[in-house]
Amino acid sequence: MTREQEHAAAEAAWGTSEPVPDAWRSGPWSLELRGDELADLRFGEHRVLRAVRAVARDRDWGTVPVAVLGTEVGDTSLALELRMAGLGADLDGRLVVETRGDALRIAFTAVSRTDFLRNRVGLVVLHPPEVAGRNLTVVAPDGSRTATRFPERIAPHQPARRIAALEWDDHAGRGGLAVEGDVFEMEDQRNWTDASFKTYSTPLDLPFPALLPRGARVEQALTLTWRPAKGAAAAVRRERIRLRDAGRPVPQVGLGASTAPDPAPLLGRPPADALLVELDLTTASWRAALRRALVEARGLPLDVRLVARGPTDVAPAVAALARVDLARLGVFDASTHVTEAPLLEALRAALGSRGVPAVGGARSHFAELNRTHERLPQELAAVTCSVTPQMHARERSQLVESLAMQRRVALDAVAIAGERPVHVGPITLRPRFNAVATSAAARPRAAELSDGYGAELEDATDPRQASAALAAWTVASAAACAVQGVASLTWFEWWGPRGVVTAAGEPLPVLEAVEALAAISDRPMLEDDDPGRDDLWALGALDGDRWTALVANLAPREQRLPLEWPDATAQDVVLAPFAWVRLTRPRGMPGGRRAAG
Repeated sequence: MTREQEHAAAEAAWGTSEPVPDAWRSGPWSLELRGDELADLRFGEHRVLRAVRAVARDRDWGTVPVAVLGTEVGDTSLALELRMAGLGADLDGRLVVETRGDALRIAFTAVSRTDFLRNRVGLVVLHPPEVAGRNLTVVAPDGSRTATRFPERIAPHQPARRIAALEWDDHAGRGGLAVEGDVFEMEDQRNWTDASFKTYSTPLDLPFPALLPRGARVEQALTLTWRPAKGAAAAVRRERIRLRDAGRPVPQVGLGASTAPDPAPLLGRPPADALLVELDLTTASWRAALRRALVEARGLPLDVRLVARGPTDVAPAVAALARVDLARLGVFDASTHVTEAPLLEALRAALGSRGVPAVGGARSHFAELNRTHERLPQELAAVTCSVTPQMHARERSQLVESLAMQRRVALDAVAIAGERPVHVGPITLRPRFNAVATSAAARPRAAELSDGYGAELEDATDPRQASAALAAWTVASAAACAVQGVASLTWFEWWGPRGVVTAAGEPLPVLEAVEALAAISDRPMLEDDDPGRDDLWALGALDGDRWTALVANLAPREQRLPLEWPDATAQDVVLAPFAWVRLTRPRGMPGGRRAAG
């Protein structure tokens, strides 16, 4: 397929529009221009950087919208005229790319039209996740050099600080990046399931927000170099999907209770093992949220997560749950978003002899779990964290690339949990709240649910919730996260704008995927021996006397290849772009095509 055809397939599957990527090449260097983003910067065929873009972040780390007002394309240069306006910002910017011999230079200038209280304005560089574990040298502004590595496991804190230049190795050569105009540092964005290590300006140990006054000028630049290794092997495309006995069950499936305003549609039982409801005890609406979740659950157990200001909030909430069938019960601090020891102590005391697992961790992102896990109470029966792919960007590519990072998050969460089970979720397209905001969060005005609550009051609704592609994405998310030690996976909400059913009770395409996952939950699991390769994800189960497989294609092109069952027989699979399929085969069925190799 051509680039235009792949773009059209993505547009149709996701139901939203993005700019058609434009290719630019100069000498050995090439990149894709995707709106204001310089994406997939390559030297020859090798991807050196995932992306470069100029960004402005407001005081709550919101990303200021960027409009490309004009583009100038030359043989050795590419220039973008930018307008960065919104969230209190109004900047005129210019981003210029040019080749200088075998080097690629990118320069950014911006002038502020107004006083802007900002956390960051400048260049952001994204290194691809495949450099994890590779040698890295950090050159400081004073010229000193520190030898280190890109971290394998997700780094809780900055893996590199005080950066004037970076040098690194990967399987195909050696890269170099020199920066100008500010001191840079690096962050491991896999903490938020971004597929990148981010090198950015304005170190976080400086006070923020800071005033960018009207008329102020920002100037930054970077120079990228690459020296190819001799005889570097090209990537080999996947030839088959091979499913094998995982030796563990498929994780249980959860759905979130709706946070949408009343009235609720009249629905049957959710296709899940439990319904997760978050009760913010700092609001007057938490009792109404509990009452409605009990109705929604239709007899399913509730997975309840309490958000409390302090230990005295906990006992009244546990008392309100006295007659509720609970799958588990967790508690989080309203300010830190993690389970603090005094809160867990209050929860355990209120539960008394009631045999309900007390869970905890982070209600926000894996980042908070990763940074605070050493102080997590040892008495926790299980560990949890939430997942969203859109902490930093909202492009379709961000959603697809996050899937492999969800697997990395699940593996690291299991390592943190030790012998305790891990419950991943809610998994949602957008963050349910802003965990790093310096401004107060929106709150319901009433004790009832006329306004909704939680995510309903945040910028948490993504139009792609209704897309056909989200069904394939959810199957892929399950395959990515279903690692040893993960006991349950919870997605989205039952109904409403963030649901698998609309507020009018109409099913969305993702519902069928959730139903298929719920149908195999807790069954003996089949796992893919090469998960995510070529954007193909698969998992399955032994369901009675037959095998079931769910296979998702997150690539923008059709893929045809055999699926190999545990008995080594093969079945051909044809997957449209951003589509999924459910396959079944009687266990031990005689005959069939034997898999090659």
